[in-house]
Amino acid sequence: MVLNNRSRTRAHLGAALMLAAAIEARAQGPVLDGPPAPVAPAVITRADGGQATVRAIRLAAPLKVDGVLDEDVYAAEQPFGGLIQVAPRYGEPMTERSDVWVTYDDRNIYVTCRCWDSAPPDEWVVNELRRDTNGLRQNDHFGAMFDTFYDRRSGFAFYTNPLGARADYSIVDEGGSNTDWNPVWTSKTGRFDGGWIVEMSIPLKSIRYRAGSNQTWGLQLRRSVRRKNEWAYLTPVPQSLAGPQALNRVSSAGTLVGLDLPEAGANLELRPYAVSKLTTDRLRVPSVSNDLGGDIGGDARYGITPNLTADFTVNTDFAQVEVDEQQVNLTRFSLFFPEKRDFFLEGRGIFDFARGGTGVTQNSGPSDTPYLFYSRRIGLEGGRIVPITAGGRLTGKLGPYAIGIVNIQTGDEPVSQADATNFTVVRLKRDVFSRSAIGVMATNRSHSASGAGSNQSYGVDGSFSLSQDLGIGAYWARTATTGVKGNDQSYQARVDYNADRYGARAEFLSVGEDFRPEVGFTRRTGFDRTFGSLRFSPRPARLPSVRKFTWTGSGEYVENAAGRVESRSWSGSFATEFESSDKFTLQVNRSHELLVDPFSPAGSPVPIAPGAYDFDDVTASYEFGAQRRASGVITVQAGAFFDGDIRSVSLGSGRLALHRQLSIEPAVAVTRIELPTASFTTRLARARVDFGFTPLMFASALLQYNSADRSLGSNLRFRWEYAPGSELFLVYTDERDVTEERFATPSVVRGLKNRAFVIKVNRLWRL
Repeated sequence: MVLNNRSRTRAHLGAALMLAAAIEARAQGPVLDGPPAPVAPAVITRADGGQATVRAIRLAAPLKVDGVLDEDVYAAEQPFGGLIQVAPRYGEPMTERSDVWVTYDDRNIYVTCRCWDSAPPDEWVVNELRRDTNGLRQNDHFGAMFDTFYDRRSGFAFYTNPLGARADYSIVDEGGSNTDWNPVWTSKTGRFDGGWIVEMSIPLKSIRYRAGSNQTWGLQLRRSVRRKNEWAYLTPVPQSLAGPQALNRVSSAGTLVGLDLPEAGANLELRPYAVSKLTTDRLRVPSVSNDLGGDIGGDARYGITPNLTADFTVNTDFAQVEVDEQQVNLTRFSLFFPEKRDFFLEGRGIFDFARGGTGVTQNSGPSDTPYLFYSRRIGLEGGRIVPITAGGRLTGKLGPYAIGIVNIQTGDEPVSQADATNFTVVRLKRDVFSRSAIGVMATNRSHSASGAGSNQSYGVDGSFSLSQDLGIGAYWARTATTGVKGNDQSYQARVDYNADRYGARAEFLSVGEDFRPEVGFTRRTGFDRTFGSLRFSPRPARLPSVRKFTWTGSGEYVENAAGRVESRSWSGSFATEFESSDKFTLQVNRSHELLVDPFSPAGSPVPIAPGAYDFDDVTASYEFGAQRRASGVITVQAGAFFDGDIRSVSLGSGRLALHRQLSIEPAVAVTRIELPTASFTTRLARARVDFGFTPLMFASALLQYNSADRSLGSNLRFRWEYAPGSELFLVYTDERDVTEERFATPSVVRGLKNRAFVIKVNRLWRL
């Protein structure tokens, strides 16, 4: 009995000591994931593996952001550097010196880098002025990522090139980046004899953070020297992420300490707008010609907690958004178009269901995995804009829980016959372990797209990162539609191993015939899909011109609801990535398709008859490195197509940098299909012309032609950020039907279909 009491006493004492230690650790802040904090005057400590802890320097007065290092802090405080290559020489020191300072005051956090470069300026890759473009990260640039809650999952990234062009994005659960997040911040650059200088000033109001003394953030830095195709980071990242995407691996970042941060306050933002439109619409009944109108509306944002934000919108207008890029659909499944509207982009990572997140990659190309929430279902119908009356959104985190709630009310639109509808989406995720999460989602559409009644969907998903390279994921979901009974479930299990040298993926996906997430997106329904792939990617040490070889083999097996094989494919590819960042790929495909119903590819005058088809094709492509003055991907395809033949040549992701302010991005695709009963050719041509006046002012023109639907369209946009967060837009858009008279039918509106000229101005007030 005495022994038992003593054992209990020891157990209670041990538990009390553990609890006290936990309370003390919590009071002192999070446990550092890296070496101990540096002691002043030191500003950095490094572990043997390269992990780093950086001390932020507090300023007595705001920093003058002008690209000139003449403030006292630069003489009084030593910079740090020692960036580590992820490519081309993984783990080796960067070949160019970088001197970095991280400073802050009560309003801003500043990142400064003196970027030494052994080459003269005319050899630097610098030809981009626009904001948030892919071309910017293909320039020489320097950037920073802050994990402001030190959860090793999410963060905010900022980077700039020697011209001062800016890019920014947010990261959720180490998933895909949201490049359309556009916070208010400033970047100024300058040059010195031996390199270039960048000073970045990021207002604390532009990011979410935890207030208090001695706060700890995650910190990652990136610098790229594109003429060498060299990428370097503050701390080591997995080699399999070589290149720009490594900045998203938040868990590999270093640590930033010594931040004494003020309370964020109410953090209320108001952004009203006014718009004037001159509109012609020949699709309406009765048609409208040169109708002059105007409108007002706006958005508001309120920071409820440091990491939980409420957004409201009234009479929402997206006239400034660029039109969709045309696609030619040669499949029998729905096309997927990306979201471009600002209100639906911020915080979208929280709403990712069964995709993205930590450790699990997605297949390239179209995905058969359904979306429970696809924001383009709101405010768009049949290619027409449906008015949004009002709406609200709540996004952020409460401890380990990520929360996302959206409620939007739309009006009606006569041409697409869209009725007034209320849309609701609720998302909740719980962080588990270090880089894993489980979650639930539910959606509601008050007026079903299929007719009377409503539509709901709900599901549970999980994403588990077992190591830096191994992840698994699964989900189960169900829908309910008024008047629809049957197989309304969908589920998936997947495992993904993605190391640098080897890779493997296995997946099983089931989507019921009556699974209809009408606030989401399904490419196809009524099938069971099994998929597997293997990859081998050696880096040949004896071939200095080659960075990596990649062999990939994959197989897909799809059964329809009747248990018949609907699709079966085998694919093998070989790719060579050169040190110049050029890439050659050769892919061979063997396909089997069962057509239960007739199918008409886009542009085909006759349908392909039902039946079983076996066909093979070969695709070869050469990608010119995006840092080149002229870049793009040339692709050639040849082989069989169902019971006919296909020949295709295309230029995609093209860019010609004529000047640091002027660029042209062409895209052309010509496909010839010869069937036993008919032959036809589809042509898709697109050209985007961009001119950057300054990093805050640019003009662009997007011209498109699609022979499949005989459409010709143009979209001309001028954007000027005349004050931080406040913008002026001038936009002209038109769409024409170029059907030849001999092919026209009474239902076709030939010539001009619609046209609009818009002047829109908004103003940001921070209270």
